[in-house]
Amino acid sequence: MKPVQFQPYVAGRVAPVGQTTGKQTASNSNPSTSFSKMLEQRLLTFSNHAEQRLEQRGIRLQPEQLVKLSNAVDKAEQKGAKDSLLFMKDLAFIVNVKSRTVITALSGTAMKDNVFTQIDSAVIVE
Repeated sequence: MKPVQFQPYVAGRVAPVGQTTGKQTASNSNPSTSFSKMLEQRLLTFSNHAEQRLEQRGIRLQPEQLVKLSNAVDKAEQKGAKDSLLFMKDLAFIVNVKSRTVITALSGTAMKDNVFTQIDSAVIVE
């Protein structure tokens, strides 16, 4: 799976390079400096599948949420995790720790009666 690079925060969510979200394009937005730096450091990438799930499920991630997810991946990595389930309030993310790639995202309703397989760890994110 090839990681997707993302442009700065646009219209309430992260947008893939060259794509638009809502009324703005990634090229004409005014991202905050800290968010741009975070993306330059490649703290996390999102698979095409994860990007589709975010859009389908109406999940809009704020820059501070991305930082928290990245910190959770750091903790999972320190413990030797390979594929981790990250819980953040009413959201869940499955992340490949080594590549720092979000594989999929679920909202509270999508998590109900779900069985998570092919993970070796779980992290509760504040």
